[in-house]
Amino acid sequence: MNLLCQRAADAIMQAEGLLVCAGAGMGVDSGLPDFRGDTGFWKEYPLYGELKLSFSDLANPAWFERDPTLAWGFYGHRLNLYRQTEPHDGFQTLLSWGNRLKRGLYVFTSNVDGHFQKAKFPAERIVEAHGSIHYMLCTKDCGIGIFPADQFKVDIDSQTFRAREPLPSCPKCGALARPNILMFDDGGWCNARSKEQGRRQQNWLREMPDGRLVVIECGAGVAVSTVRFFSEQMLLLGKATTLIRINPREGNVPDGQISLPVGAAEGLQGIADVLSKNGW
Repeated sequence: MNLLCQRAADAIMQAEGLLVCAGAGMGVDSGLPDFRGDTGFWKEYPLYGELKLSFSDLANPAWFERDPTLAWGFYGHRLNLYRQTEPHDGFQTLLSWGNRLKRGLYVFTSNVDGHFQKAKFPAERIVEAHGSIHYMLCTKDCGIGIFPADQFKVDIDSQTFRAREPLPSCPKCGALARPNILMFDDGGWCNARSKEQGRRQQNWLREMPDGRLVVIECGAGVAVSTVRFFSEQMLLLGKATTLIRINPREGNVPDGQISLPVGAAEGLQGIADVLSKNGW
């Protein structure tokens, strides 16, 4: 482990830019649930286990039409949880590294929790590939587009795990609102915000000299491979020569790359300890 952290530290010190790629495992050390498999999901939400509803069953926009209080029970609880939870120290560790590099850092994440913004990462340097729970859409597509969720509070019945009225509604037409998150079988998600974030990131990557980027990937699994694919694309394109994958269960890496088989906070701290010893 020490040798791997030393290799990771060397790559960071030699880089001009840092690309942070994060999946759901990034939030586990902040106290967010691990939804790995139905067993993990039902452990956190036993009522859904009794109903035999999996994460993928519930993360479907059809519920907003079929059963709105069930839909907002699921997403409202997550919205409240993400608002209440503080990002772990690893976020600040990453930010401090990026601030030292010539071309700074960028974030690419499939997480919808908004924790990089909460940890004071520059909002213009974040790509939320699957959207954000802190933004909403009108379910009737009235033309309002994407709007912030700040004004909404969702009250959840702890016995039924359903949301109590009033449910979030469109400020333009009054119809039911939904999170602007890419769900399963989702034809209604609006990618305009994520697309603009991605455009800015591509401009940053184009200006990055080949081989001068280091990629640190935290908690990105293989079940939804968006983040892992993006990380490895940086190697294939020649932008990065080093991928540091921090993952306790699915840490396999391409030949010559670095795998730290631990959680995000532990892996980042291990690298930080080596950097500190090197006076960085």
